[in-house]
Amino acid sequence: MSLLRRLSTAGDTGLLATEVPADRPDEPEQSRGPMGTGQLAQTLKRPSLRASAAASSNENAFQQLKGRVQQRVIAELDPRMDLSDPDRVRRTLEETFLSVLESEGIVLGRTERHRLFEAIVAEILGYGPIEPLLKDNTVTEIMVNGPKQVWVERNGKLEKTAIEFDDDDHVMRIIDRIVSPLGRRIDESSPMVDARLPDGSRINAVIPPISLVGPCLTIRKFSRDPLTVDDLIRFGTMTPEITQFLKACVNARLNIVVSGGTGSGKTTLLNVLSSFIPSDERIVTIENAAELQLRQEHVVTLESRPPNIEGKGEVTIRDLVINALRMRPDRIVVGECRGGEALDMLQAMNTGHDGSMTTVHSNSPRDTLHRLETMVLMAGMDLPVRAIREQIASALDLIIHMARLKDGSRKIVAITEVQGMEGDVIVLQDIFVFEQTGFENGKVLGRIRPTGVRPKFVEKFEVANIYLPPQIFGVNYQRPFGR
Repeated sequence: MSLLRRLSTAGDTGLLATEVPADRPDEPEQSRGPMGTGQLAQTLKRPSLRASAAASSNENAFQQLKGRVQQRVIAELDPRMDLSDPDRVRRTLEETFLSVLESEGIVLGRTERHRLFEAIVAEILGYGPIEPLLKDNTVTEIMVNGPKQVWVERNGKLEKTAIEFDDDDHVMRIIDRIVSPLGRRIDESSPMVDARLPDGSRINAVIPPISLVGPCLTIRKFSRDPLTVDDLIRFGTMTPEITQFLKACVNARLNIVVSGGTGSGKTTLLNVLSSFIPSDERIVTIENAAELQLRQEHVVTLESRPPNIEGKGEVTIRDLVINALRMRPDRIVVGECRGGEALDMLQAMNTGHDGSMTTVHSNSPRDTLHRLETMVLMAGMDLPVRAIREQIASALDLIIHMARLKDGSRKIVAITEVQGMEGDVIVLQDIFVFEQTGFENGKVLGRIRPTGVRPKFVEKFEVANIYLPPQIFGVNYQRPFGR
């Protein structure tokens, strides 16, 4: 009779026990491992160590069982099975899974059986160990640093999980499963890739030899239901007064740049701003990996493409911006400017495509201008700095700066008007600024307040038949602006 490992549970507590067949004589305890009875007893004297050793043993047993059952399930599946119907495939997997458990004589409690099945389904149809994190709505970012470290972001804070991959190859299989359907590749000759999941979540993967800790995977999750204005007001990112002002800016066709650091909420805010665009306008969105989720009917989504294995076929953001000008857009929305496309974007804003929007990585509104200058120079045009600044000052109307604060919250911290040039300097004027008043119980206290300055572009509101109460700007005029 062959050795049969049977795994059972104590009720549904999830504690696994390894049983030895009855026809095999009990082994002396001293021969069951490198430790003798005395050593093992000494090691497990403390409850914490006993619990840790038990948990580790249970997890190892679970992983061994998972690997064995998974191989049997895959071996018994029809290789010609149509994978286009996930529900049908899942039912087939469940039937095969139960058949394998029965044929192997494996008895599991309901909790462990469900956990084992979901783990196998995740490996075959999903994204392996990180599948539960992708379904967890409280997780906004997943960071895989090699096979043994998986971190997540919750409420703006990082925390390490207990999830692990088997080895580097296991991580690579999941990365390949993500990028292959998109026509992307990742190997030693091209060790970095940007991609996206079907739900729009943004993916970045880096593998050796670039990464020294093994394959790394970063997933920026996006909600299946995009955040709305009401959500941002509830989170404290903006106020009803700010919302009213920004909606007026979009309807008045101001050119807007959303700036901020990594993970500060730029794309989310850009998505909300885009929702203010009237539904009768033609919108062209341009992104490296499509993330924007516009609800309007007339939207054309363009996505850049990396070169193929021969180094040909690349389509850059700059190519798409140039092409978008030939598509009769009312608005051009660029997900992020990070290179020479900034020049083409500014030229588009200066040639009749008012109301365009983009995002830029920067530390402040003033730094946003410096970043734009640098990116224009990256286009390879030999332009004097003054000419570049004149282009920027003429094209941009408004900079909205986002920040992730110490407590993990994301807020608008500055709304700044680009007023024009004075000499060789671009003149900026803050309209709203965030004022922190304290830090209590782990939360940043403060509010975004008006500076009392009337923006020059209020005249564009009048042209668009938009009238805002002067109190929004912290001033007390006798009549609304524009009347």
